[in-house]
Amino acid sequence: MRKSISFFMLFLLIMSGVAVAQDGWVNLFNGKNLDGWKQLNGEAKYEVVDGVIVGTTVLNTPNSFLCTEKNYSDFVFEVELLVEPEMNSGIQFRSESKPDYNNGRVHGYQCEVDPSDRAWSAGIYDEARRGWLYPLTLNPQAQPALKIGKWNKYRIECIGNSIRTWLNDIPCAHLIDDMTSEGFIALQVHGIGNNKEKEGHQIKWRNIRIKTENLEPAFYADIHVENMVANNLCEVEKKQGFKLLFDGVSTDQWKSAKTGKFPESGWEVKDGVLSVISKTVEPNRGGDIITKEEFGPFELKFDFKLSEGANSGVKYGIGNNGPGLGLEYQILDDEKHPDAKNGVVGNRTLASLYDLIPSEKEKRFLKKIGEWNRGRIVVYPCGTVQHWLNGKKVVEYERGSNIYKALVARSKYEKYEGFGLAEKGPVLLQDHQDNVSFRSIKIREL
Repeated sequence: MRKSISFFMLFLLIMSGVAVAQDGWVNLFNGKNLDGWKQLNGEAKYEVVDGVIVGTTVLNTPNSFLCTEKNYSDFVFEVELLVEPEMNSGIQFRSESKPDYNNGRVHGYQCEVDPSDRAWSAGIYDEARRGWLYPLTLNPQAQPALKIGKWNKYRIECIGNSIRTWLNDIPCAHLIDDMTSEGFIALQVHGIGNNKEKEGHQIKWRNIRIKTENLEPAFYADIHVENMVANNLCEVEKKQGFKLLFDGVSTDQWKSAKTGKFPESGWEVKDGVLSVISKTVEPNRGGDIITKEEFGPFELKFDFKLSEGANSGVKYGIGNNGPGLGLEYQILDDEKHPDAKNGVVGNRTLASLYDLIPSEKEKRFLKKIGEWNRGRIVVYPCGTVQHWLNGKKVVEYERGSNIYKALVARSKYEKYEGFGLAEKGPVLLQDHQDNVSFRSIKIREL
């Protein structure tokens, strides 16, 4: 009897246009029509031609989305696509459209389709919400993965908070995020405004399938992990050697740069956040704090949040010239703090190597005051140092090089012999008497 019911259910699925493979894969496209899909937002043309979904750009319409009628939570999704070089597109997943959010605007995670010279295909964008979460600047080895003029195989794996992408079997992005756990999948045709030169361009999709049961993560890929879950260390980060310097509760790994004990006042831990308390004056000012452990070459990740007009910094390369002197990743409200206009050519602005090298920032990668930013400092054994801000590299230099020495000689640090060249030293969080918050501080030695 059970066998008869199973065959009957399989028959119903086949008749409804949904083919189920024995290995658990379900086809989302029947090769004949768009049953199971609906179009939202824009008016781009979607049609089925020779067993392939074809999306065509039209003038004067916003981004268009062909969405699954069903929502999905944990899954592995695969699709093959062929895109024209002049287009931009994407694959939405765990996405939503709600009347109370921007009048039904489709929003959520997007796996990028980017045939331009930028080459961020299979990076992760947050459509109509937070912007770029994982640009392929974080994994440049994957940038050549898209093959122009050929069919390309995309794979998206969502299991719990872990989101991973592949393009033509090359691991591209690994994001840890908990903002949205379920939503539809959608095929995007990007809006072209009134640009007639882009009218009529096409993107094609085929072999669209999904698996939602008995999911196992694919092979371990040692690529950069962008972890947006507060004070969390995922399994891949652990394999890569990262450890938390602040877990949201304990300050055991920190001490005052002056007294050797963690300050009794001036700093606070609340709701998983470590903060400098604004305008605390002596004798209650906490002062700078440093890690109890010293580090050689390292990679440091940290989230930080500025209050209006605030100033702080993360220092490293400390040891040669005293506890508070070192290379500084500047943390600053560039609009409201006067120090942004001091120094030379902006070398005291946000994410700069303070007083030495200005950061090169794009406005769309800057967060508003009061929002969390993702900072990253990489000190390589070869002497190369990088500053990153929200997934983009904004400073790179070679510590100890002739250019470096020349910059130091023209700076406020000129009198300090061997400034910033300590082989090993602590990491410092600066108390500039402004309210600045930190979380998700993690490090690995290189």
